[in-house]
Amino acid sequence: MFKELAPYLRQRAVLLTVTRLEDDQISVNIIPKKLQDSENTALTTPFKLTGTAEELDRDLPSSIVDFVASHLQLKSTLERAKAEMDAAGKAAQAEARAKKVAPKKEQPKAETEKPATAAKPLEAPKPEPPKTFSLFDTPTAATPVAEEVDEEEEILAETAAEDEEEDEELDQAA
Repeated sequence: MFKELAPYLRQRAVLLTVTRLEDDQISVNIIPKKLQDSENTALTTPFKLTGTAEELDRDLPSSIVDFVASHLQLKSTLERAKAEMDAAGKAAQAEARAKKVAPKKEQPKAETEKPATAAKPLEAPKPEPPKTFSLFDTPTAATPVAEEVDEEEEILAETAAEDEEEDEELDQAA
């Protein structure tokens, strides 16, 4: 059992408790000690195994090996992630400093170039005025009534506004 704990004990102290419970049950607790107050609490997750003496003799060593391996792997992963974040932060700071220090090489060329001719904006074709129908005239399917066109435009505008609101809500949720 201690042979399995040895790699973990090189990095931190543990509190080991063994308690007899009812009906010949024994509980073994391994509680890692926190090395620093700022340390991630995942590295101090306790381990508990309960069983009879025979079950503990059989299962405790392999369970401790799994516990130690997962804690050492977690510590390694956290250290690697922290190092990568530190390196990324330093690179971002260096890039920001480089952008501040770098002089602008481009000078305005407005004096040497001819001004661009102003392009006329394209004018949208004006819709023809709505046709007034008499009681005896019936509109054909090819010429929709102005009221129907207005209603369709309003509906399309409302659905577009609703879609934009939903997109904004999804963006905020993300």
